[in-house]
Amino acid sequence: MLTDIKLTSLDLDNLLEELLARVRDIIAVDTAAVLLLERGADGLVARTACGIEAEVRQGVRVPIGIGFAGRIAATRQAVRLDRVDSTTVSNPILWEKGIKTMLGVPLLSGEELLGVLHVGRLDGRSFSDGDETLLQVVGDRISGAIQTRQLADERAATGLLERSLLPAQLPSCPGLTFATRYVGAEHKTIGGDWYDIFTVASGQLWIVVGDVAGHGLQAAVVMGRIRSALRAYALLDESPERVLDLVDRKVHHFDFGAMATVACAVLDPPYQTMTIALAGHPPPMIAAPRQPAALAEVEPSPPIGTQLSLRNRRSTTIALAPDAVVAFYTDGLIERRRESLDVGFARLGQAMSVAPAENVARDIMRHVVGDYIPEDDIALVVMRRENDGSRGET
Repeated sequence: MLTDIKLTSLDLDNLLEELLARVRDIIAVDTAAVLLLERGADGLVARTACGIEAEVRQGVRVPIGIGFAGRIAATRQAVRLDRVDSTTVSNPILWEKGIKTMLGVPLLSGEELLGVLHVGRLDGRSFSDGDETLLQVVGDRISGAIQTRQLADERAATGLLERSLLPAQLPSCPGLTFATRYVGAEHKTIGGDWYDIFTVASGQLWIVVGDVAGHGLQAAVVMGRIRSALRAYALLDESPERVLDLVDRKVHHFDFGAMATVACAVLDPPYQTMTIALAGHPPPMIAAPRQPAALAEVEPSPPIGTQLSLRNRRSTTIALAPDAVVAFYTDGLIERRRESLDVGFARLGQAMSVAPAENVARDIMRHVVGDYIPEDDIALVVMRRENDGSRGET
């Protein structure tokens, strides 16, 4: 009954409800509930219940180590109760319901605690060793389902968040053309790479490429916060290095422990120069007529979120020749295992040319990525300054 193939098509909440309903029949209990470990808090929250639905409706929370469920979570051992009252459980719903005996088991994934599964009886019959063994089997089934569904939900939420944070439309800047690419790592959850291109009221153009450490939903959430903060601080008409300093202070205060690298470039019409500030990020690659492609010579500074980063940064202003092409990117484009970064930079430089932005982006992805399976996310922004301000092919 617990391995019914039909269960695989249910979402997490419906799956838990179905499993708990079957548990009530198999073990002959009156109540059953699943409490899951709440992220960012030292406690359990009621997720699904049968017979004691008020636990979920009231948003019951149980601190680790407190009461019946809290004790199971703390010890990661099964617990049986032959008396249910204020001295043995912390949740009054349980004794007010008239439950006389209870049995609970931890929900584990290896050494990781996911939550607690508990059942109860109104008639006072004690639970046996066989009941405990069977409930632990059910708990293992539920743990596997929770992991699978949570991973799928996280992937979907992360993908939706990530796509929503990439600019839907690139700005129109006379004399400039753009091309962009975003490719996720093939065998990992989505990460925190992003790019942003926007203008402010003064007409100033901002180009930002960044990479938040880590993968999954949390990295994407931090990425969204950093992106939003950077846009907000850019409206203050501050320099790129000052904006990065402000973002850094915000991260240290509200997202302590997060870390990100960022390349931030600012151009004023008619876009003859570009002012760049880096926070632990690789510098852009520039190709100009009659010159080999080369990395921009920009003073580096530590990534955002590190203890070393809480100091004032500096920026570098670079002249852009007509027809110059600039490539901004995240390290997933150039890094390879057991390979020097210099090799990656050289590969990128060889793929650069003085050509329309879309052609350059295509060539970079063809020659730098090719058939290589990306082990990290890749974000790429190519900007070309058109000769005489004319619009080039895109």
